[in-house]
Amino acid sequence: MDDSALNYLQNTFGYADFRLQQREIIDTLINAADAVVLMPTGGGKSLCYQIPSLVRNGTGIIISPLIALMHDQVMALQQLGINAAYLNSTLDAKTARQTEADLLSGKLEMLYVAPERLNTSSFLHLLRQIDISLFAIDEAHCVSQWGHDFRPDYIKLSILHEQFPDIPRIALTATADKTTRKEIRKRLQLEDAREFISSFDRPNICYRITESQGNARTALLRFIQNEHENDSGIVYCLSRKKVESTALWLSEKGFTALPYHAGLSAQIRETNQQRFLKEESVIIVATIAFGMGIDKPDVRFVAHLNLPKSMEAYYQETGRAGRDGQPANAWMAYGLQDVITLKQMMTTSTAEEKYKRVEHQKLETMLGFTEITDCRRQSLLNYFGEPLDKPCGNCDNCLTPTETWDATIAAQKALSCVHRTNQRFGVNYLVDVLTGKDSDRIRQFGHDKLNVYGLGKEYEARQWRTIFRQLISRNLLTVDVESHGSLRLTELCRRVLRGEETLLLRKETKLAKTSRKGRKSYNTDKASDSVLWEALRACRKKLADENSVPPFVIFHDATLSEMMERQPENNEQLLKISGVGESKLEKYGEAFLKVISEHKNNKTSEASDTVNETLLLFRSGQDIGTIADRRNIKTSTVYSHLASCIENGELNLDEVIDLTQQDISIIHETLLSVDDGSRKLKPVYDALDGMFDYNTLRCVQAATLPA
Repeated sequence: MDDSALNYLQNTFGYADFRLQQREIIDTLINAADAVVLMPTGGGKSLCYQIPSLVRNGTGIIISPLIALMHDQVMALQQLGINAAYLNSTLDAKTARQTEADLLSGKLEMLYVAPERLNTSSFLHLLRQIDISLFAIDEAHCVSQWGHDFRPDYIKLSILHEQFPDIPRIALTATADKTTRKEIRKRLQLEDAREFISSFDRPNICYRITESQGNARTALLRFIQNEHENDSGIVYCLSRKKVESTALWLSEKGFTALPYHAGLSAQIRETNQQRFLKEESVIIVATIAFGMGIDKPDVRFVAHLNLPKSMEAYYQETGRAGRDGQPANAWMAYGLQDVITLKQMMTTSTAEEKYKRVEHQKLETMLGFTEITDCRRQSLLNYFGEPLDKPCGNCDNCLTPTETWDATIAAQKALSCVHRTNQRFGVNYLVDVLTGKDSDRIRQFGHDKLNVYGLGKEYEARQWRTIFRQLISRNLLTVDVESHGSLRLTELCRRVLRGEETLLLRKETKLAKTSRKGRKSYNTDKASDSVLWEALRACRKKLADENSVPPFVIFHDATLSEMMERQPENNEQLLKISGVGESKLEKYGEAFLKVISEHKNNKTSEASDTVNETLLLFRSGQDIGTIADRRNIKTSTVYSHLASCIENGELNLDEVIDLTQQDISIIHETLLSVDDGSRKLKPVYDALDGMFDYNTLRCVQAATLPA
């Protein structure tokens, strides 16, 4: 490995050592060889071409599909003291001419362009006049015609090999199965390139999927309130209408939630995207139109309110969480209607039959993934050809092992009902027949005379819908979307109907419990730590605003977390923290060291003052909501302050929380049984199955446990 590459890594980018296969990839490019790289989001793909661009003579040309991604990466490089620029349609003519002049004069170390520009004769003429260190083709899966991110101009990038045969090329992506990898190599003429496939595993992400019984939005709210109240996140929905209604609903619940879909104006999309990137605690509610190339490392959760179309889409979308390596959640609620809607979309699509068959198979695989009862990570990685030898311990099925039940008889009843009604009806009608509902429609068809009428009264309607959904997911039934969603039997159902096969289905569950790993790894439970964390974030935000960049361009959350843990006292100590290079130390070191120093000198005064202010307002007769609005803080923060007062004997529990003595006893006993000295409330919340919210638990804990 070239020593200069390691020097750039440590002194410019601020990282101690290379990760995954970065060292080999960088060495390959420095030695003028080609590479195809598959590396998970957050694995450090950009360094694989940025460092060789700096080491080799000439300018690195990076082909990127999105203007937003170019802008963010160039800003980040400039913060590191690197001469980088982009050429795209957002530049005025004067700036574009100056950028081209800088390119011709050799001033630029890296230039970002879109594939459409690179395929123009004028830009190719420009490239022939300069020294080029390498070509990097980012998001290379866009070359695949089977993916939803397909960009026709990516196919034309084979011109790089034809016109610049001696310049090394690197194609990079985080999402590509075996077929897509083969297509990348063929279309980009990279057949002889070295292939580097890093693990697809994102161990910091906790995968969780729950059945939706028509309450997905409420479940989402509970998930965000309990686990990500002050975090940035992405919520994916299938339709534009659902995006807008969900964003509005979350906003009404007190969150900063912004919509994003292709039907909004370009100005609104750009404004919302920039707010998501530059502000903290912003939630984007979006269709799949949002996400590719979003270089925001501190997204703490990705939620799906509808089923993704494929495993590739699910992996790519969930991969936008936790790019900084810190714990994150991938949460999804889906229902039978998702299956029907997606199948309808595929059937009515104008695409070629060959394409539709592939998409149908991908959906069937995605459905199977949602219903599995063993480790989700093992299944996900296996799809991408990467076996995992043991369960991960960080998905819902590992954390709360799924119960199954012998559903053979219930399935026979459901399948028989489909058969007896001539495979002409949808789920709701079939459920009505099985539960013996008295309706004019059932009598009109004479189905009240069938032997299956009322045969399933032992289950409620919602339970039958869950059974039907799982039968569809297992391909024992199929949805005839051309016949208004009627269900039809498949060949696979014969063995179940004949009693030749025992069918085990998932038991209907409540929301999967989160992993301890799904929480932040930094400790903000104690008041003093929380104060320092918020002070560091405030410092970062101020510097970001002054420099017109998103906060994560200054430092990632992981870097702030390490500052909070180590609390460095000088430049030498600060430089040892991951993500702090010489350029950022010079620009920002003094400001962060000052924050840490002030915190050490007066750890608790700010916390004490703010608690006292809340107490005074509460004693004046103002309710908690009013106090939160007046002080511009979360209601959970107000409860935290009041809990401190209860613990110190300044307030009684019944002044803050209205509970029966029985409820207090239940919580008290649970606190005593699960507390390990850490005073963490998550185990208590889980043990009580969400019967009481965190604010209530915190106050009872303050009144009943010793400080």
